[in-house]
Amino acid sequence: MTPATPRAPRTRTVFISDVHLGSRGCQAEYLQQFLRQIDTEQLVLVGDIVDLWSLKRSRYWPPAHQEVLRTILRIARDGTRVIYVPGNHDEDLRELCGNELAGIEIRRDFIHQTADGKRYLVLHGDDFDGAVTFSGWLKYIGEQLYDVLLCLGRLVQWARRRCGFGYWSLATWIKEQVPDARRYIERFEHAAAHAAQRHGLDGVICGHIHRPGIRDVGGVRYCNDGDWVEHCSALVEDRSGRLGLLFFTGDARLIGFAGQPAVPAPAAVLDVAA
Repeated sequence: MTPATPRAPRTRTVFISDVHLGSRGCQAEYLQQFLRQIDTEQLVLVGDIVDLWSLKRSRYWPPAHQEVLRTILRIARDGTRVIYVPGNHDEDLRELCGNELAGIEIRRDFIHQTADGKRYLVLHGDDFDGAVTFSGWLKYIGEQLYDVLLCLGRLVQWARRRCGFGYWSLATWIKEQVPDARRYIERFEHAAAHAAQRHGLDGVICGHIHRPGIRDVGGVRYCNDGDWVEHCSALVEDRSGRLGLLFFTGDARLIGFAGQPAVPAPAAVLDVAA
């Protein structure tokens, strides 16, 4: 008999972003399984859930992508509070900010207060692009080679599964080798943290750069929930207000929380950040 897939522990809030439904890089099957398992009071969609940029280039919308949307709508219908903060790839939805659609609140940004009273600025993160400069080489990689890296990564992942190895992201590994990419991430984190600091908040929660992590930057807590293209990660708040990262990797098992990883390590079960 096949063992039952473990359910996620009950949480107060789950934050996900950068799903990119409508693009070939989206790991919709894993996200669908994750959404079916979560038990949460609030689900916050922190932008780039639907990749309208990709859909304008080519019409790609397999059944798995439709099922993710149906599951999100069902979660809202069943009483979970769902908030949608559009990103740059679904920026057309920003025209609806301040409204409610099918039980989903659409906000440009908002302040989330955790159970222990800490306040976080929640926004997608493309707001900080103007404050972060990077080289033409990095821009070329981002615009021209990213889809190729993701395609090659799927082949590598297929081969790793055949050999019994766990999940590993080729695109993430390559970006780690590019000094400009590392500098871009560091500048982005500081720009996001500074925005929270300007508003007198305890931290910031965002996505956008496909880099999950939790760390203190300039005296505030920077939290990035990652993505469902490279990392299959979510930021979660437990019932006491603690924040942690939850990874749902290529073998489609819920593997645990991470505290402050520099690079996600799905093979390990780590503690929730204090």
